[in-house]
Amino acid sequence: MNNIVQDLLKHLTLERLDENRFRGESRDIGSPHVYGGQVLAQALSAASQTVTGRDAHSLHAYFLRPGDKQTPVVYEVDRIRDGNSYATRRVVAIQYGKPIFNMSASFKIGEGGLEHQTQMPEVPGPEELLNMTELGKEALADIPDKLDRFLQWQRPVELRPVQPTDLLHPEPRPPFQAIWMRIDGDLPDDPALHRVLLAYSSDYSLLGTALLPHGLTFTQGKIRAASLDHAMWFHRDFCIDDWLLYVMESPNAAHGRGFSRGNLFTRAGTLVASVAQEGMIRKL
Repeated sequence: MNNIVQDLLKHLTLERLDENRFRGESRDIGSPHVYGGQVLAQALSAASQTVTGRDAHSLHAYFLRPGDKQTPVVYEVDRIRDGNSYATRRVVAIQYGKPIFNMSASFKIGEGGLEHQTQMPEVPGPEELLNMTELGKEALADIPDKLDRFLQWQRPVELRPVQPTDLLHPEPRPPFQAIWMRIDGDLPDDPALHRVLLAYSSDYSLLGTALLPHGLTFTQGKIRAASLDHAMWFHRDFCIDDWLLYVMESPNAAHGRGFSRGNLFTRAGTLVASVAQEGMIRKL
């Protein structure tokens, strides 16, 4: 396991303060505030540590205030219900005594049943594509100084866009994109950990899908954007240290908000998770 992945796992490992309270460290990844995927993943980790014999199958979260990336986050878990098949948890993330995020998550025991799924689109494999760090280096000569650190940050999540966008001079295109992603390192065989890491990774690029029809990117410095909510459904087990294809679309943008949704597939085409998010988008 490389040092970047080890640091991510350490970052997402929470300090247990008591039976239902946890504390997680923040990281500066070059964004203005705490990365939303960090809070989402740490909240799911906190909730998961209060459940036994059940796996997370869905979560619904709201981002309430910008998080301070220099300050730890405290997570308070409310054990709302433990039923025969399902368990429900509510998590509130707190900084400076105020909630910055809340989430409801549902867990259930495994069982068989009816199955069907949407099909994965045919796209080039990850071996044929450049990752975001390599694409960022190609654009660094013209990138504003304040964005250098974000693009040069060594991501623990490797991202390889199927159809890369010009970071500074994008052309309007349909609101659809596909990105291969993985954690670049061997991980423990722990389904709960892989769900936490997918929650962390799922916030990358999703809101940006709503910018594609408008010829805009976050790196231009022409917009102000922030995640407002985030929902996930875990359909089947998966390994995030192997490639997953994140297929995203944005069916709507209006009233200063953009809506995006996505599906995640294994290389074999198995649908393992779905995601939806609305975010604030304002032109500067």
